[in-house]
Amino acid sequence: MTAGDIEAPVGPHADEPHQNGLKSRLNWLRAAVLGANDGVVSTAGIVIGVAGATSDRTAIMVAGVAGLAAGAMSMAAGEYVSVSTQRDSELAILAKERRELREEPEEELAELTGIYMEKGLDEALALEVATALTAHDALGAHAEAELGIDPDDITSPWHAAWASMLAFTAGALLPLLTILLAPESARIWVTVAVVVVTLALTGFVSARLGYARPGRAVLRNVAGGVFAMAVTYGIGSALGTQIG
Repeated sequence: MTAGDIEAPVGPHADEPHQNGLKSRLNWLRAAVLGANDGVVSTAGIVIGVAGATSDRTAIMVAGVAGLAAGAMSMAAGEYVSVSTQRDSELAILAKERRELREEPEEELAELTGIYMEKGLDEALALEVATALTAHDALGAHAEAELGIDPDDITSPWHAAWASMLAFTAGALLPLLTILLAPESARIWVTVAVVVVTLALTGFVSARLGYARPGRAVLRNVAGGVFAMAVTYGIGSALGTQIG
């Protein structure tokens, strides 16, 4: 059988993610889902809190837009700093591994052999596997086995930052536009309904990305959002009564 004859995997494990770059894609997907979720909750809390204090549509809009802009910038900056720190650490560890492979190749081969022996291979087979992998891609083999890092799949802080910022903005627009466009008599309940549906969706997606059961994730997401809206509405109503 030649390389061209190899077919794509089929069966129950066909959907399992083994392709290169999976870590980076999952990282920015995670950032996007969390960004959208934060955008929905924080902006919904702001606009519903303001709506509890006043029925002035302009005041609600100004507060919501300000919260959207500040939140989006904060999310982008936070993701960039966090992922940059992780990336710097990974690059430093890889540089150290390169140096050790160059200066102590025999010790590194013995270390890799020991790792495969700990996984259940006998010494002869472990040495054969370690030797073959080192000859093919020394850094990749040692980094993956020893450090759990793929040198070709280092996370990009810019991807995470942009994904988080854009997702936060998209999530924030949902409650903001809903409360501005809905009739005044029903704006609170319509906004709550839209937020609950959106949080259920983001909870489901985040659970699926982590290969977890979605039930608890959806419940936690919705409960947290409803609690946040209830608290901010109560505070807004109290302040609005005192000011009025």
